[in-house]
Amino acid sequence: MRRNWAARLRHVTIDGLRAVVLENERLRVTVVPGKGGDVVEFLHKPTDTDFVWLSPQGLRDPRDHLQGAADDVAQFIDHYEGGWQEIFPSGGAPSEYRGARLAQHGEVSGLPWEYDVVADSEQEVAVRLRVRTRRLPYRLEKTFRLRSGTAALEIEGRATNDADLPLHAMWGQHIVYGAPFLRPGARIRLPEGVQVIPHETAINPPGRRVRAGGPWRWPLVPADGGGESDLSVVQEPGSPSDIVYLTGFDEGWYEILTDVGMRVEWDATLLPYLWMWQELGASTGYPWWGRAYTVGLEPFSSMPTDGLGAAVANGTALVLEPHETKVLRLRAEVLP
Repeated sequence: MRRNWAARLRHVTIDGLRAVVLENERLRVTVVPGKGGDVVEFLHKPTDTDFVWLSPQGLRDPRDHLQGAADDVAQFIDHYEGGWQEIFPSGGAPSEYRGARLAQHGEVSGLPWEYDVVADSEQEVAVRLRVRTRRLPYRLEKTFRLRSGTAALEIEGRATNDADLPLHAMWGQHIVYGAPFLRPGARIRLPEGVQVIPHETAINPPGRRVRAGGPWRWPLVPADGGGESDLSVVQEPGSPSDIVYLTGFDEGWYEILTDVGMRVEWDATLLPYLWMWQELGASTGYPWWGRAYTVGLEPFSSMPTDGLGAAVANGTALVLEPHETKVLRLRAEVLP
């Protein structure tokens, strides 16, 4: 029975793409199975606050892309609406793995996923999404669950190696925050003892926020031009672009706070890294053109943002044994 109260589901079309809306008294979460299973809305209804960043170019159907030069980075960027992507089996830059060329951020974020409803009652709603990668022999599932009366989205992901031999992978949650939630002075909280590993080189030629080297201790780190930088405070528009890798989590969680906040919890034994991407308007060339003001806090299995080949080389890539399934549980909750 269709409901307009308690936990409920809607099947909709957004910009020509299949989508499903999970909603209760406190949250509205919109998922797009037709494009990667992306979360394109995470709205806290009491404060009318959407947490995810929305790219100026909006949501685009990858199947409508008929022109443009061949480019393994543009394949992701041309259809990047912001939001929250599943990243698998490679993270970051294009890479090659055992003869398979993998584009920016791997395969699944650009594929259409199948989905079905697994719970639909006043107490809870849940949908399960499924996809197979095309260049490596993997199956992925993820179940989104929203319970009545809570401000928390629960996710269970399952990655299965369908081959008769062990394979490597990178697995991550590309969660990025934007307006109206994100603003200068927003604070980021992490467990005690977290270490900061800077990316080897600057991601934007004019400069970076964190000095190369390390690892450094969170949150006060050496700044690129001297002095210290407090990574726990979101900076003003135009501040340097950067990406660092946070690790040393006894428990996988973070909080990002303004007048309201978000707490994300995950299994840090499976995803021991948190990528912190800061694109605050300093990048004035392709692809941001100075229009991005966003911070990504992205639980990941591996590092750096150089693709699966680099993660295999440095020993951080996941290994899935023949026909093994790895299970990831994650919870994202709005804080009062």
